[in-house]
Amino acid sequence: MTAKSQLSWSNPRILATLFVIFLAGSIVGAFAMRCGVHGFLHKPEPYWQEGGKQVALGRLSKELDLSPSQKKEFEVILDDFVMMVQTLQAQMDEVRANGKTRVMRILNEEQKRKFEKLMGGLQARQMDR
Repeated sequence: MTAKSQLSWSNPRILATLFVIFLAGSIVGAFAMRCGVHGFLHKPEPYWQEGGKQVALGRLSKELDLSPSQKKEFEVILDDFVMMVQTLQAQMDEVRANGKTRVMRILNEEQKRKFEKLMGGLQARQMDR
């Protein structure tokens, strides 16, 4: 290496430029994550996916050292749990839709537009969580 290339890294202008680039990248990354990229990257997984059931059951069976009869009972319990959660989710969706329909019946057109805008903002905030 030459003395000139060694000196270039110690140049305050180069160091300041690299620092500003790093800082700008950090700020842009933080802003992107705050604006919704985080939710896109970390979507919550459904409770029970096809194929995931056998993997989860196999792991639990191994970790808990379940007997074959316990494993069968455990599988039934997990299936029941997932079915209950899905049923509750469907009921909650129905309650929300029913409530929204009832609210929309009493609003005039301008209020309906405002309500839809408010609901859209609320849903966006819930997705950020």
